Amino acid sequence: MENYINSLKSVSLFSGIEEQDLDSLLNCLSAKIRSYKANASIFSEGDAAEFVGIVLSGEVQVVKDDYFGNRNIVAFISEGQLFGEAFACADVSILPVSVLATSNCTIMLIHYRKILTTCSSCCTFHSKLIYNMLRVVANKNVILNQKIEFISKRTTKEKLMAYLASEAKKVGSNSFSIPFNRQELADYLYVDRSAMSNELSKLRNEGVLEFNKDKFRLL
Repeated sequence: MENYINSLKSVSLFSGIEEQDLDSLLNCLSAKIRSYKANASIFSEGDAAEFVGIVLSGEVQVVKDDYFGNRNIVAFISEGQLFGEAFACADVSILPVSVLATSNCTIMLIHYRKILTTCSSCCTFHSKLIYNMLRVVANKNVILNQKIEFISKRTTKEKLMAYLASEAKKVGSNSFSIPFNRQELADYLYVDRSAMSNELSKLRNEGVLEFNKDKFRLL
């Protein structure tokens, strides 16, 4: 566990908890480390919603497949971020989504009851952990509302521009990279890939933006 202390210091769940307390806290939480290959399933839809995951290295996606096999990307989770916490805190018994590794990754898994229930030793940093969890869930709710804003736009062009403008604002520059390939971006915005590619070409021809693979520049 000591090998991951530096990575964990930047995780929002452990914000305000001193480095010397982290090891004791992780033992208290019975935290487990698991490694996954790219494209491996970490959680599957229908699994028991028992664990909160923390990405120590690599990247994962939260996805939802419909009855016909169409995939929607609910969220992109990168190093230092959490997944599964909303379902755990809501006491949802069965996961309505799947979580997939998009690259080789290392994940820390913690049973949600270990986080939300004060331990028998009443460690002083556990109350801070619960506060941090509430803040993480609240921040995720803000992000989800932002995504709803993107996909509620009426046209593919409007959805694209709303998303790309948000990414530019996030980094404070008109040049930026996105964490999706074309199919993944279409799945994230809930649009047809061909229609989206056509709109991107139109926007480039109109001088609105430039792009090369995952790199974009708003003009």
